[in-house]
Amino acid sequence: MQCTFTTEECSMNIKKLHHFFKTAAKKKILVLGDLMLDEFVWGNVVRISPEAPVPVVEVEREHGYPGGAANVARNLRQFCQEVHVLGALGDDLAGERLRKLMHEEGLQTDGIISSEEIPTIVKTRIIAQHQQVVRVDREKKYRSHPFIFKRAIERLELLIDDMDAILFEDYGKGFLCQELIDAVMKRKKHHIITSDPHPHHHLEWSGVAAIKPNRAEAFAAAAMPLTPPIFPVEKDDALLKVGERLLKRWNSQALLITLGEQGMMLFRHGHPPYHTPTRAQEVFDVSGAGDTAIALYTIGITSGTTPEEAAELANHAAGIVIGKLGTATCSPQELEESFLSHHSFSS
Repeated sequence: MQCTFTTEECSMNIKKLHHFFKTAAKKKILVLGDLMLDEFVWGNVVRISPEAPVPVVEVEREHGYPGGAANVARNLRQFCQEVHVLGALGDDLAGERLRKLMHEEGLQTDGIISSEEIPTIVKTRIIAQHQQVVRVDREKKYRSHPFIFKRAIERLELLIDDMDAILFEDYGKGFLCQELIDAVMKRKKHHIITSDPHPHHHLEWSGVAAIKPNRAEAFAAAAMPLTPPIFPVEKDDALLKVGERLLKRWNSQALLITLGEQGMMLFRHGHPPYHTPTRAQEVFDVSGAGDTAIALYTIGITSGTTPEEAAELANHAAGIVIGKLGTATCSPQELEESFLSHHSFSS
């Protein structure tokens, strides 16, 4: 498999970018997946603890963000008219806080199910001097609960007909199951469907428009040993083999593998792999970059861009959010500025 970069396939310019913004603003998207509360605690390391050889962090500020599938939704909301979230929360204080945060982000929460059977997933990151010191996870993985599954189908029936696209965000925590995925696929009409899979949660995605794993997830899903990145990426035979294998296995229309500092690689049936190098200027926090990537790729192809253009949108947006602290999003203005700084656009 030979990798080539063809500028004709990604002919994004200012006029097309503005058309994308205008078209995306009218779209309605449904995000299904594992919901989480992302907590960030910022402070400074002032000394080493006398109790153990660990740093003592003096807290300066704290903030919470919608995480997991909810972070994908808030990235979409920067561009879309309406974003609905379908997932489960615990009937607890963290769940109440997460629901409130989603409302503040302008997300539609009519698809959210509250259950006493599960706790709300909370991930707390403690950051000092721009470095993550530790992450504390509070979660309980579960297999799809009958009550949650029944309510999810009921919510799906009410929402799906009005949606332009459906996005699965799987963190392997238990909300997504094959029966729910199959229920969505059976009801598919005009919808574009994309997925951000979990490598150890073996689900079938046949028929979706695109699947987005990162490099490690892709190698795990392809049952191949993870190898170090090769520079240039076009000569990374192991990566090319993984892409070819997963494209056949998942039978998706496209496979977008995120590669960190190497950018992203797009695989499609009948097309040479398309590589877009990283657009990141600075790297402060990689939290949620994959969420941003699948969000922008999805809204791109839903709004009429080519897959290659959608990959460029995803790559630029991911490069923006990793330059911010916390679980961040990318605005249309920031995206336009990124394209202007990296490309010689014609109007």
